[in-house]
Amino acid sequence: MVTALDVDTNKLLERAAEKLKGMKLEKPAFVGIVKTGMHAQRPPEQPDFFFVRCASILRQAYSKDTVGTGRLRRHYGGRKSRGVKPQRHAPAGGSTIRKAMQQLEKAGLLAKQKTGGRKLTAKGRALLDRAAKDVS
Repeated sequence: MVTALDVDTNKLLERAAEKLKGMKLEKPAFVGIVKTGMHAQRPPEQPDFFFVRCASILRQAYSKDTVGTGRLRRHYGGRKSRGVKPQRHAPAGGSTIRKAMQQLEKAGLLAKQKTGGRKLTAKGRALLDRAAKDVS
């Protein structure tokens, strides 16, 4: 059996994003207009950025047991150019991540934990495993 961790990540995310588009997740109005964090210089240019980010969040929840906004902000952050000073890591913006997790939770793919964060549900795991099977 092929799992989401056995296949190429980029191909998996593309396939899972297509499946999420079919589920009709509600894309926030500000996505595509705002930057993803203070380290970014421009907003994302991909037309389906939100769905790829949702797929990526699902994969993070698949590989790590529990994910929260703080952990994902660190993961999606990047190097911040500070002029002549050395570059430093800056976290990504939390709003896009939070809205994506709320939409995934509404679709039944993630579930809130009492201890904080969100965990992948059986439905979310099945979606990623089917996408991995399609890719392989």
